[in-house]
Amino acid sequence: MLIGFGYAQETEVLQKLDEKAAYYGDISKEIWDLAELGYLEKESSGLLQKTLADAGFTIKAGVADIPTAFVAEFGSGQPIVGIMAEFDALPGVSQKAVPFREPVVEGGAGHACGHHLFGTASVAAGIAAKEWMEENNIKGTIRVYGTPAEEGGGGKVYMAKSGIMDDVDAMLHWHPSSANNAGANSSLANISTKFRFYGEASHAAAAPDRGRSALDGVEAMNYMVNLMREHVPQETRMHYVITRGGEAPNVVPAFAESYHYVRHPNALKVKELFEKLVDAAEGAAQGTQTTMEYEIINGVYNLMPNETLASIMHKNLERIGGVSYSAEELKFAEDIIETYPQGVMVSPEDAEKIAPFEVNEKGAGGSTDVGDVSWLVPTAGLGTATWVPGTSAHTWQAVAAGGTSIGRKGMMVAAKTLALTAIDVFKDPSIAEKAKAELNERRGADFKYEALTGDRKPPLDYRK
Repeated sequence: MLIGFGYAQETEVLQKLDEKAAYYGDISKEIWDLAELGYLEKESSGLLQKTLADAGFTIKAGVADIPTAFVAEFGSGQPIVGIMAEFDALPGVSQKAVPFREPVVEGGAGHACGHHLFGTASVAAGIAAKEWMEENNIKGTIRVYGTPAEEGGGGKVYMAKSGIMDDVDAMLHWHPSSANNAGANSSLANISTKFRFYGEASHAAAAPDRGRSALDGVEAMNYMVNLMREHVPQETRMHYVITRGGEAPNVVPAFAESYHYVRHPNALKVKELFEKLVDAAEGAAQGTQTTMEYEIINGVYNLMPNETLASIMHKNLERIGGVSYSAEELKFAEDIIETYPQGVMVSPEDAEKIAPFEVNEKGAGGSTDVGDVSWLVPTAGLGTATWVPGTSAHTWQAVAAGGTSIGRKGMMVAAKTLALTAIDVFKDPSIAEKAKAELNERRGADFKYEALTGDRKPPLDYRK
């Protein structure tokens, strides 16, 4: 443990971040305006790379065969601390920074999961840790990993498979939220797949007997999947959309496609459930006299909790505190809360609270490609109140708040917490050793990483 690096030095780190809050706020707003989809985030990724390069990091761009992925590095030797940065938007949730529904572009993309804040805060934290290392002649390596296409594209999976994270001693991340928390929690493993059915086109009125409807194949499969819900473990989540259903009612569809997710707290169980989906698709094709093929688009593990790292992150979050609203922000928050369904009981003041520390190995909620990373290297994350309390991710309300000072305040809480946690690991490398020992114990001696995506390459065109 390093002696002589204490509260005063950390306070100076926090003060410097406060001084640059407007600078980082402008960067996040630019990425919010860009709202680039997964694997297409050329300008967003470029902006974060430039910010890091200007701060003295060495940049490796286009890593893991992904044009918008990057690794920014400073320093040398152990420990190696990584901070992950996301920056992709979601389709169909364009929204202005106002507390009522008003898209910027009807049907356009928007940062409904707050990754414009995610990427910027992680970059800010990396730069803050780097400056502290320089000023205090600290040995070690700080890396910022630019991780594209979290929303269904699995960017981190392909980065993990490439081996560029294998030597990391502690990996840190965060996520925008409507609350402040830094527990050691898990998530749901997930496999997402596009099932494509091929039939025979024909005139739907004059010669329907000559046709074979690919849409019938899709609908038959989906019907069986819905029946299957009664006979799967209750923690399972299965959902889908029909992405192609034909072109015109008077033409028997020759091609149709549905896009399925299957989730469960255990990655091995997800693989079993996925095989049941394939069985349903094959049966649907046989029953409708069509043919079927499928493509695994993404597959992610459940998060592996790490209490060692998470407890330190929680301590730092408690030191930083939550988000306090100005009078203008309070009015915005109250207006947003008015748009929630009845029964959502929250208060704007909830943004100031820090959730108690907890360890939860039973995955719930959503899925994230951070999961794969967390099975390979010790990993911990946090959430901060970048959205009005009660806001759900992937909503226009999340986009709206993320484009205001509310989002930027939460972003800086995350940046400060990440920076202090990285500094703690550099000050006491035994933290990383304990975190690694915990990871080895949790995953078992016989664990061998096999990505749920198999041997496929990054789906760089999945949003095109």
